[in-house]
Amino acid sequence: MDTRSENPPRAIARLSGYLSQGLIGHEHLVESLLIALLEGGHLLVEGPPGLAKTRAVKRLSNAVEGSFARIQCTPDLMPSDVTGTPVYQPQEGRFEFVPGPVFHTLVLVDEINRAPPKVQSALLESMAEHQVTVGNETHALPDPFLVIATQNPIEHDGTFPLPEAQLDRFLLHLVLTLPDLETERQILDLVIAETQDGPPDVQKMTLAELMIARAEAQAVHVAPELRDYIVRLVTATREGPFAEHVQHAVSPRGSLALASAARARAYLRGRDFALPEDVAAVAPDALAHRMVLAWRAVADGKKPRELVADILNTVEPL
Repeated sequence: MDTRSENPPRAIARLSGYLSQGLIGHEHLVESLLIALLEGGHLLVEGPPGLAKTRAVKRLSNAVEGSFARIQCTPDLMPSDVTGTPVYQPQEGRFEFVPGPVFHTLVLVDEINRAPPKVQSALLESMAEHQVTVGNETHALPDPFLVIATQNPIEHDGTFPLPEAQLDRFLLHLVLTLPDLETERQILDLVIAETQDGPPDVQKMTLAELMIARAEAQAVHVAPELRDYIVRLVTATREGPFAEHVQHAVSPRGSLALASAARARAYLRGRDFALPEDVAAVAPDALAHRMVLAWRAVADGKKPRELVADILNTVEPL
């Protein structure tokens, strides 16, 4: 990769262009989707209804080779509805495992906070270990395997908040906001055009191209000084002036996620080295969902993302 370039590699640029074309005003969402895809990490997208969360995942599935499944979460969903279940085959006189929707390359878990705790626990193993255990048998999930979950923050009836262990399995937690007037007009024009002309053609990114892109992204250099900066950001949630606001600090998985996401962001910009600006850009989405604030901070109206912003303003890169 040319270290002087500020353009992503061709296959990634093609994918990014296709996603951006159909997701107006969602540049950050497009970048987060690509980061998750490159690093093999899972993505949690939160926002009010109608912000194209499901559309974004479906568009990604249209542009990347591999299988796709959608799980619509409801309070009566069972773990076997996600993982699969043994089914008795009378002609053979034995049980045969029938894989569930989680056995796909890309899995959309829609409104994940409507799934009961048992289902969330079943997802935990698949997301963390890329495998499913049913009875005495363990079944490997496909490679690549990516979970993109959505949740609606404005409805609480019939929902089950994700526990910290589940949240920690997401590489990034993205929070979407409503568009402004000009962006909404562009969205309206886009949908009307698609209704009249149909969806645009797309050249799918092959799994071979994806694996090459992943290898190149993972080869992006993270200098020792930058690694030190990452660790100091994370440990600021455990010690120092910010620790009093945190009941459960960010674990080492946060450092790994922050480095991984920063590396992918640098790759998307055509660099083979990461910069402090890459770390700062992904830090809110990589760290905020991994901490639990102390009750006094919550009572004072403090938010995890605000605390991450304060840490970024205080901890110097070098």
